[in-house]
Amino acid sequence: MPKASDLKRGDVVQLDGAPHVVKQLDAKSPSARGAATLYKIRFDNLVTGQKRDESLKGDDFLVEADCERVQVLFSYIDDNQYVFMNTGDYSQYMLAKESVEEQLDYLSDGLEGITALLVEGSIVAIDLPQSVVLEITDTAPGIKGASASARTKPATLATGLIVQVPEYIEQGERIKVNTTNAKFMARA
Repeated sequence: MPKASDLKRGDVVQLDGAPHVVKQLDAKSPSARGAATLYKIRFDNLVTGQKRDESLKGDDFLVEADCERVQVLFSYIDDNQYVFMNTGDYSQYMLAKESVEEQLDYLSDGLEGITALLVEGSIVAIDLPQSVVLEITDTAPGIKGASASARTKPATLATGLIVQVPEYIEQGERIKVNTTNAKFMARA
């Protein structure tokens, strides 16, 4: 049983009999002496998708949810369903578009490194890798002699995501993008 102070983003716990994943975590240190540190945590219900905010003390215990984490890769889209394939036994899992709405900008065919959360054998959520490699489909032409200074320009990626890239990056190049803040990291 984990304490509130031990929780990390992506951990799955039971709240009111339903599995919830930790989405955001914020520690608030009190100004009064002897007061306990409060942890403001945003949970997402893995079954209904509802968000829930809780304020817990660091020594509050939570019940770990019975879930399984498996490595999958994104295969294809079938109507309103996104199909992921288990890289171990090649079984397929389908997830509704609403469940992956916030992650669509990073999903490209064959994307590997995705962790799927399974509850009772069915997929309820996915966790993307820290970064993904995507191709630039539209941006202003690269400027010759542009240095790696802080000057940037917008670039549209193959998934439709728009990120700021350095001026010397050109259309058709593949870049690494951080999936937590949608920022350019490097050329791929």
